[in-house]
Amino acid sequence: MDISVQNEEVVKKGNWSIPSDYVERVYAGWLGKVIGVRHGGNIEQWTYDRIEKAFGEIKGYLHEFKNFAADDDTNGPMFFLRALEDYTHSEDITAEQMGLTWLNYAPDGHGFYWWGGYGKSSEHTAYLNLKNGIMAPRSGSIEQNGPAVAEQIGGQIFIDVWGLIAPGNPELAASYAEKIASVSHDGNGKYGGMFIAASIAAAFQERDIEKIIEAGLCVIPSDCEYAKMTRDVIRVYKENPENWRDCFQYVYENYGYDRYPGACHIIPNAAVIILSLLYSEGDFSKAINICNMCGWDTDCNVANVGTIMGVRNGLDGIDMSWRKPINDFLCCSSVIGTLNILDIPWCASYIANLGYKIAGVEPEEKWNNVLKGNGPKYHFEYPGSTHAFRLDSDLGNETGVLENTTEAACSGERSLKVMFDYVNGGLGYRTYVQTYYSPEDFNDSRYDPSFSPLVYPGQTIECKVMVPDQRVKDVNVRLYIKDRNTNKRYYSDPVHVSIGKWEHLLFTIPALSNVCIEQAGVEFVPVEEERRVGPFPGQLPTFIAYIDEFTFTGKPNYEISFAHERLEKWNELHIEVSQLTYLRGIWTLEDGELSGSYYGEPAEAYTGDIKWNDYQFSSTLIPKFGEHHRINFRVQGGIRSYAVGFAENGKLELYKNDNGYRLLASTDFEWEKERVYQFQVDAIGNNYRIFVDQQLILEYQDHQHPYLNGQIGFSNTNGSHTHYKGFKVKGL
Repeated sequence: MDISVQNEEVVKKGNWSIPSDYVERVYAGWLGKVIGVRHGGNIEQWTYDRIEKAFGEIKGYLHEFKNFAADDDTNGPMFFLRALEDYTHSEDITAEQMGLTWLNYAPDGHGFYWWGGYGKSSEHTAYLNLKNGIMAPRSGSIEQNGPAVAEQIGGQIFIDVWGLIAPGNPELAASYAEKIASVSHDGNGKYGGMFIAASIAAAFQERDIEKIIEAGLCVIPSDCEYAKMTRDVIRVYKENPENWRDCFQYVYENYGYDRYPGACHIIPNAAVIILSLLYSEGDFSKAINICNMCGWDTDCNVANVGTIMGVRNGLDGIDMSWRKPINDFLCCSSVIGTLNILDIPWCASYIANLGYKIAGVEPEEKWNNVLKGNGPKYHFEYPGSTHAFRLDSDLGNETGVLENTTEAACSGERSLKVMFDYVNGGLGYRTYVQTYYSPEDFNDSRYDPSFSPLVYPGQTIECKVMVPDQRVKDVNVRLYIKDRNTNKRYYSDPVHVSIGKWEHLLFTIPALSNVCIEQAGVEFVPVEEERRVGPFPGQLPTFIAYIDEFTFTGKPNYEISFAHERLEKWNELHIEVSQLTYLRGIWTLEDGELSGSYYGEPAEAYTGDIKWNDYQFSSTLIPKFGEHHRINFRVQGGIRSYAVGFAENGKLELYKNDNGYRLLASTDFEWEKERVYQFQVDAIGNNYRIFVDQQLILEYQDHQHPYLNGQIGFSNTNGSHTHYKGFKVKGL
């Protein structure tokens, strides 16, 4: 085991120290988390014996995936962390505010968590408590739910980011972790979250594994079972430091599942985490492979180990064989469809920016624009990063590779190197980011994801491209988008590249109807014929290009008829309306129209981008049954939005949802069932103008913490049933 203390420069302000390589180490830690989830995902809850019979000595990934679908272990951290953005990033954040964050971003009863039932799944139990007014921390307490529910594993599986935002400060990490863990857990379930967060924070400055573990122990009661178990596993390790299997046999006999109540208790799984860290000898691969071979809740355990070891060892300590299959892509399953298509560098920047804010320290100049979102969306500044870019060609198969490089950069230090080993004149060779996903892009429906596109008609794509001096020199290049509904590509005007010069490409997507943009990228078209199979040893590929500063900007301008949308079938229990996510209710397509209904509280479905600010949103609405039929705007999640629509007794009403709908304004409007109405909302700043059939019916200014950005949506309540023919969005 490497017991040396890591020596590194730090950026200081007051009592706070930020490591000079903090941003890269956050990236390494979050990569470790995602790698761990994928590594253990398909053998979750297998026993040691079952895994040993199937795989023997594990040395790498056990399964291949087209793309790894969503998982609760990554859903929770990325979305719970948004409490620091939505409320306060300081230690003044409360458990209650963190609980409200649960209600805002998690769908009600599907996706995101394991919805195993009240009193069985800790998360399901806590969610229903919160939804019914039992606020955190009571929502996850032993007093409310009993120890069998409160001490399950979830207290530590969602916790990694709270260590990543507090580098070198285990006490601060544990303070945040205690609050977020208490939303759903208590006792050892809460202590496990504090322990893991503190260990991750310590790993930024400490390389000795036992000292990292000790940092975790220092923030929890010394007499709790979690602490006693940890010290017991350390004792067994010291008595037998050579054979992890003997240690696991001890864990199995003394801390096995048979000794604890509930579906997935924290203590057996925490014991496996401690064991894996101790026997890893400081090696990332060895740590996560041992953890996976132990079994039980593999994806959760391996992910926590992966974060600790990722932070400890940095990017150089994670072999590319773990990174390449992930390709920087992270799928999630929140109610915000555009936040369900993430890339891991974006996650690292989001996390690290909060870390700097909490510390009161400005990021170093190199990272300032990246972390604050002022630079391009895809910048390639993280070593080895690809931002989930992919390859395609007119030949119908990939004919090259992508590689992060320092060989060239338009800005910063890095770019994405695109290499094709076979190019031919007049054919297109493309690199792109996937901006929408469908069931066929995945092997399964793990945690039931759904999506809204990242890019929309009316917006602008920008990119910097450079073609170096090489054998193929006569090349045109252009930006493009691809529509999923028709498989048609829309292109910018081609630019004939100047060899060795960075070209600034710009493409404003025209206003379009009935499209679902699933790709945005760059196409290279060689002009002269050039054939060569390769690359041969010692020779360059046939064609090389560099791309940098790829981004999307601007406002949407598009129209959708639901007659052109489709039902996306993942399995018999998971069927989504394309481009939409939903909070609750039955949302489907009937006779070419969107249909929404539910038995009681609001049924809601959303689309668009949470970042949209001022826009005109119109939709055709048909009241089918019941007395409450609405559209939503400035949707920021399940408990934050505006809604306007018909109500009982001949009313048109405007509401604001702030963990419950509150009436803002009402006016008389005699509406009829089965009649088609054209609703329109002009949302500009805090001023909202409501039209029905082109007549201004209502105008309202919200002066109390108005929502200034958000998606669009469709909803009804009180057992109503509503149809929608389509909608249009135009940025203002």
